[in-house]
Amino acid sequence: MGDLSQKIDPATPPPPPATVPVRDPLGSSLRLLGWLGVLIRHDALAPREITPLLPVWARWIAHLLHIFAGREGREGRPGQRLGKAFEHLGPVAIKLGQVLATRADIFGVEFARDLGRLKDALPPFPLDQARREVERSLGRPVEALFTDFGPAVAAASLAQAHPATLEDGRKVAVKILRPGVERRVAHGLDAMRLAARLAVKFVPVARRLEPSAFVETIARALTLELDMRLEAAAASELKEIMAKPDPQGLTGHMDAPAVIWDGVGKRVLTLEWATGLPLTDPNAILQPGLDVNQLADNVVRSFLSQALDHGAFHADLHEGNLFCHAPAELTAIDFGIVGRLGPAERRYLAEILWGFISRDYDRIARVHFDAGYVPKEHSVEAFAQALRAVGEPVIGKQASKVSMGRLLGQLFEITDLFDMHLRPELILLQKTMVSVEGVARRLNPDHDLWAAAQPVVERWIRRELGPQAQIRDAVDELRATLKALSKLAQNPPQGQTVIVRETRTPAWVIVCVTVAICASIAALVLSLWPAIV
Repeated sequence: MGDLSQKIDPATPPPPPATVPVRDPLGSSLRLLGWLGVLIRHDALAPREITPLLPVWARWIAHLLHIFAGREGREGRPGQRLGKAFEHLGPVAIKLGQVLATRADIFGVEFARDLGRLKDALPPFPLDQARREVERSLGRPVEALFTDFGPAVAAASLAQAHPATLEDGRKVAVKILRPGVERRVAHGLDAMRLAARLAVKFVPVARRLEPSAFVETIARALTLELDMRLEAAAASELKEIMAKPDPQGLTGHMDAPAVIWDGVGKRVLTLEWATGLPLTDPNAILQPGLDVNQLADNVVRSFLSQALDHGAFHADLHEGNLFCHAPAELTAIDFGIVGRLGPAERRYLAEILWGFISRDYDRIARVHFDAGYVPKEHSVEAFAQALRAVGEPVIGKQASKVSMGRLLGQLFEITDLFDMHLRPELILLQKTMVSVEGVARRLNPDHDLWAAAQPVVERWIRRELGPQAQIRDAVDELRATLKALSKLAQNPPQGQTVIVRETRTPAWVIVCVTVAICASIAALVLSLWPAIV
């Protein structure tokens, strides 16, 4: 269903962010010691599960650290304990946990999934302080925009949300950054930068992970989250995407609250109130008239529709960010993380999913090689054989016994075996896919992820790789060629004049060479003269 002979040219990944110096080495050192204490207490610095895998010289250090582990360090798996430690350490550590949770290719799917469930919750700051923050950010009194402004209903390390009512009667949610959070984030990032430099200097195995670039990636993400205007723009963009109908006239299976732009400032974001109940509420799936099976399908299809059809998707689709109401409607909130895919990455995703749905492992293998994700020195046939080993065991099994997380885990093992390096946007995509699968399976334990995905993927394949798409691509190439020829005709290359200059050898050089040759001949004759006579 489409020609794969055309070479995919993935976009060049952006250069790593510039490294920022540590501004307060002494303060950062003290904060870093405090972080180490928390990690040791949670047995998250050198978890007991990995102690047998450490070098012999490092095991006694790990055993010594285990002595200081508290009750928190004796409960749960390593990813769960690390998540608890990050919750205790605040916004920068929580963001670090969220980024680490996207690297299942390095830490494993189970660890990434456990870490991805860390909870970002803190007691709210006072209502009068929230009102002052709104007035300072928007430049006018709260009463000028809201007829009612209630206490916080949710509070996290960066911001908290308040219910409010506009003058026209609409209920809205007002998200306000915590006072002083920028300073806390700056101090936390300074400590992380110091830790990255120490890791590069004293832990050689960590250098290939580029810790400094990793920290700057976190810093860039936090900088975006500390400006509510940028989150408002992301919410507006995704709402437009979700509202676009598919060829059957159906919308994107999900909605987003409208942005109230009069209530948006650098530290304040105002959105319409989300309809329904959050999926974290046990009563959510008990709402009258709610079709839970269709709701599970809509979670999967909305994510795939955003990613494949539009190249932009909500990258934090867990239960706390999803509201539902009858018959099977979903509303997403919290747009701090948005994933983006270029045309090559979208084709990669669609081909992979379609290949597994249709059991066409050769197709999947060729897509990896055409996209340049697998080095050319490896065999396409061997890679297809490895993919078959992953896909065939799940074919025909009951849907509840087929885990996308386990499937991705096996794919990660194969990618390592074939020296495949995944791009960051694909890793974020896969992390979101695992989250989406988890939401769908908790709604319906027997949910068939592949059956839900098939209509969206098949539609994309037919549209982008079918006969009409091939004709469209040929026309686009012809148009580009004619445009290039037209530019060449209008601006022909300028002729270049080549000047050949004959160089003459100076007379003194000729004389010297002649004398040297004659002297050499004379010396040769004199040396041979006795034999001659």
